[in-house]
Parts: sequence; C-alpha cells; structure tokens
Amino acid sequence: MSIFPVLRGVSLCALACSLSVTARAEEAAEQGRIIVTASPVVEEAAAQVLRAPGGVDVVPAGEFGDRLAVSLRDALSFSPGVYTQPRFGQEVRISIRGSGLSRGYHMRGLTLLQDGIPINMADDNGDFQELDPQVFQHLEVYRGGNALRLGGSTLGGAINAVTPTGRSAPGAEMRVDGGSFDTLRAKAAYGYSDGRGDAWAALTADRSDGDRDHGRRRALRFNGNVGLKLNDRVETRFYASVQTIRQKLSGALNEGDALDHPAKGNFAGDQARNIDSIRLQNRTTVRLDGGELAFGVYYNAKALDHPIFQLVDQKSEDRGVFASLDLAGHIGGVPVELTLGGQARFGQGRFRQFVNLNGRAGAPRSYQKARAQTINGYGEVRVAPVAGLWLIAGGIYSHGERRLDNRFTPVASGDVSFDAFAPKFGLLFEPVQAVQFYANYSRSVELPGFIELGQTQFDTLAVGFVPLRTQKAWTAEIGARGTRGMAHWDISLYRADLRGELLQYGAGDSAIPAATFNAGRTRHQGVEAGLDLALTPWASLRQVYQYSDFRFRDDAYFGNNRLPVVPRHFYRAELKLGTEKMSISPAVEWLPQGAWVDYANSKRVGDYATLNLGAQAEVKPGVTLFLDARNLTGERAVGDISAVVRYVPDNPATLANEGSAIFYPIERRAFYGGVRARF
Repeated sequence: MSIFPVLRGVSLCALACSLSVTARAEEAAEQGRIIVTASPVVEEAAAQVLRAPGGVDVVPAGEFGDRLAVSLRDALSFSPGVYTQPRFGQEVRISIRGSGLSRGYHMRGLTLLQDGIPINMADDNGDFQELDPQVFQHLEVYRGGNALRLGGSTLGGAINAVTPTGRSAPGAEMRVDGGSFDTLRAKAAYGYSDGRGDAWAALTADRSDGDRDHGRRRALRFNGNVGLKLNDRVETRFYASVQTIRQKLSGALNEGDALDHPAKGNFAGDQARNIDSIRLQNRTTVRLDGGELAFGVYYNAKALDHPIFQLVDQKSEDRGVFASLDLAGHIGGVPVELTLGGQARFGQGRFRQFVNLNGRAGAPRSYQKARAQTINGYGEVRVAPVAGLWLIAGGIYSHGERRLDNRFTPVASGDVSFDAFAPKFGLLFEPVQAVQFYANYSRSVELPGFIELGQTQFDTLAVGFVPLRTQKAWTAEIGARGTRGMAHWDISLYRADLRGELLQYGAGDSAIPAATFNAGRTRHQGVEAGLDLALTPWASLRQVYQYSDFRFRDDAYFGNNRLPVVPRHFYRAELKLGTEKMSISPAVEWLPQGAWVDYANSKRVGDYATLNLGAQAEVKPGVTLFLDARNLTGERAVGDISAVVRYVPDNPATLANEGSAIFYPIERRAFYGGVRARF
C-alpha cells in the first residue's frame, strides 16, 4: 500500500479549500475554529495549543464519552500520530513517532501530565494507569518537539490530561457503564462556583475480570480541585488526586496461543501491578498587562507492589516546582510574543526485589536506593514580520542526575549526570481563516531512567548499574491543518535522525550481560494524518492514518533492518449516522501488514481488520444511553509485541530477551453499555 495517493488527496483537498476563501478573522478565533467543539473552554485551550508550529491535537471528552474508556487507547484512538495498541485490561502500548519501542512494559519517551503537572517520576519513567479518562475535560497532545512549552524534550512529546473545574463543569454528573467480562464502572462528580472561587470533585470506580484469564482489575480513584480568586488578577488552584489500583497481569503468549486461545492468561507467579498513589499540586496564575505569570509546586507519592519474574516492591516520592511567563506586545509595530519557563523535579525511591513465591515475597534479591533530578529551562520567541506568518525560535536546556546505591552489592552502584540543549526553529503560516501550514526543525533529548540504568543481568538475575548515554535526535517536520466546508484535516510528515536510541537488542561486543543499550544511528520517519468529513447534517466520517518507517542505519549487526513493534501502515475510521440526539457509529481498524517481531527481521505478525459499533440516544435532556460493541466479527490477531533480537519459536532455553512468549492478542468480542446524566 503506497502512501502517495493519501498524501495527494489530502494535499489537494487542503489547497482547494485554502484557495476558496480569502477572508481573514482575528488570529485567536481562527485557531479555535480549527477544532470544532461545543465547549468554549476547550475551544480556548485549542486556540493556545494550535499556536505550535507542528503536530498537536486537542481531544474533547465528548469524542470518547460514549465508549468504555478505560485507558488512553480509548481516549486517543482518533488522535493523529498516536499509536495505541492493547496488551490486556488497562495495559496498552502508547508510542508517538516510535517512542519507547523497546519497552514491552510501562512507558518511555513520553511526558504525561495532568493539569500541566508531570505524573512521570523524576527520572522521566512513567505509567498511565493513574490517568482515568472518565474525569478528563480534554486531552492535549504535543507530538515531538512541539512539547517544548510543557517542558518536554523527548522524541515522542507530551500528553496533558486536563480535568474540569467548578466553572467549566457546574452541577452534578453521574455515569454507570458495564458489560462483558463482568465489567462495571461508575462515576459521580460535582462542580460549584461563585464570585470568590470554585470547586470540582469526582469519584470513580472500576472493576472487570478482563477479556483474558488472570486479568482481573479493581480501581478506586478521586480527583478534585479548588480555585480561589485572590483578586481580579490573581487566582490560585489546589489539586488532589488519589488512586488505589489492583490489577492482575495476563502477560504475553506465544503466537499460537495468541491466535488460537486469545482468552488464555499467564498464572505463573500470580503476576500483578498494585498501585497506591497520591498527587498534590498548586498552580497560581497572575494576569499581567499583555501576558500571564504562572507558578506552583507539586508532590507525588507512589507505592508499587509488582510481582513479575521477581517481586518488585517500590516506594517513591517526587517533588517539583515550576514557573512560566507569557508576554505579548509589539516592537517597532511588529507583533512579538515571548515564553519563558522552567521545571525542577526531584525524586527518591526505595527499590527492593524478592524471589516471587506465587505473588508473595520470598528471599530478597536486590535492594537499591535511588535519587533523581531533572531540571529543564525553556524559552520561545514568536515574531510576525507580516500578517499571518509567525517565525518561532526557542530551546530547552535539560540537566539530569541519576544515582543508584546498591545496598546488597555496593560495587554495582553508580551515578551519572547529563546536560543537553535542544533548540527548535519553526514557522506557522495562516493564509486564510482556520487554515495553517507549518514547518519546524528541532532536537530531542531523552535521558535514561532507572529501568535502563539499573538492569537485571541475565547470568545472576542481580541488578547492576549500566552506564548509558543520552538518546538524541534531530527531527524535521512539515504539515498542515484546518477546516474548510465539509472537511477538517490534520497531516504531518516528519523525519527524525537518532543517535544512541535506547533499544533492547543487546550489544555483541559488550561484557555487560544486560538488555538495553544505545544503538548507533537509526531513523524514524512517517506520516500522521487525520481527515474528518461532514458528509451531510446526519452523516460524518472521521479517519486517522499512520505511516511509520523506523529502521537501523548501517548497524554493525542489523544493517538497515526495520525496527520491530510498530507496523508501517495503520488505519482507523468511524462513520457516524444520526444526530446529537440519536446516532449509530460503525468503525473499522485495519492493519494491512503486520509489524516485525525481531531486530533480525526474520518474523512478522499477520494483518487484521476489526469491526466495532457505537450508538447513543438522548432519552431526555441531560440523560444519554450508549452502546460500545467491539470486534464484532471475533477477529483473532496479534495486537502488540515485545521485541526480541531474533525470533526463536517455542525454545525455552533462549535468553530472556529472545523468548517466544512475546505476543499480545487483540481485544476479544465484547459488548458494553451505560448511562450518563448531568443535572
């Protein structure tokens, strides 16, 4: 399948639309209209996000409100460039532009934030289970270097989940949904505001046996915030988030079981991920003449009980401060905008590992004390020499320190520090109302985290310090987005040349028996496209397509082989028939060619296509019933893969990174339904 017909079609559509209208409105109004939403609050957020000269997206909660949204996969299914594939339950792979390819667990290469505050640990490793789509007002997606204004410097960028306030979501909201696999979820929320301030709080609960054996999950979450107006210019807001999550892990399967017995789970060791966490933060904003100052602090505490091949017991605390300044004015009659900001994150943890005795701690195997700090300072200048054209230059400086004190084997301790600067240059051209063309060239910097630096060695199963370098890349990007007539489009083309990519493929000449190393030169390039069509007042079509070409460049062992995990082509589409009062929405997900399994490119998984169906009906004002049916044809296929060096089927004697139990089946046929009400 060639991408060029897709590119030609979208480009011609954009050109024809841009030539059809010459009227120009005010800049903020133009940008807000690029994302169509009924919420003025989300439109205002979109107007700010769409000032980035590159791939960004704002996803209102209404886009996934009629689904069983249990993870970021459900919330971001139609966000261009976001690759999401299920593993089991709330465990999914999330990757943007090939971020975190080597991770068959957790997440790397993305900065996750809630209400602008990082939920990643201070070493930038993160989990997404603590983000509950039920409580989001909208999500902001900044792909690649476009995350600079959130302090992000990684290859993948950043995702910011924004919760409502008492002003944006007044009154009470109730929601109950459930269905297959004994799934039941509930939400209760309330918002209040007056002239002095506002408050909003939500309590959500979730339980399911999962679509695979040994996949049971239970979760209870609280999210809330209180805003106080200190005067006409100053407002301070306090946030709190508390989670208790209990999740059994179904684990990976061999290919035969993934295809023939997709309900099968792995009971060995009673593997699980149990999380108790609390996040507290404050953000104060001061309106200035021609700008805004924001600053605040946050505190995160997390306890992780994680039986896997060993039982992992982690206790961690992270603290941080942040500040940003946005100014706008004119110099010599030329519009100029300035953004300055910084973040300082400090974390410490106690990492212990034990022999896993069927989910209980046996003899101790490792005990480490960890300390990390990541300090970012960033700035961006925007100048409009002519109407409709913005020239942008900026950069982010990152300083990181990581230290692991191995209390059992002091000689295996280590520490490392990193310093790097990532500049960015771009332009944003708005020839007509609600149409943007952009280009940028930026550097990304990704510092190794504790999972990479403290690796389990295959010969002893002990944890040792592995010195790794910073992953760096230069990325070039061009694209366009806009709304004209019946069409809304968003398309980006990018090429990232990486050095030192953190890949789990080993190094043949290394004496360290670890898994993750810095590769030499690699290249990630591709297309991120979305095209929505309002066909009639009662029919609309939304589509996303990704082309991903990730490969080695003259590697000593793998030449120019393609990197595994992410397929070259991926397509989703949904046709909505009806109105806001009642509608039915068939949807397809198509993988025309499976991804490579290994770095040697000796094995590919198969292709697949699934059919899903959604429906909703407003039975009375404020009360809506909905249906979410998945994989109606009962398709059996592999959804995600844990990459290996070379595929060796059914060989238990292979090394830990060459096993054959590396496949995760796609979701099984399921039916969910629910009711949501606001009053």
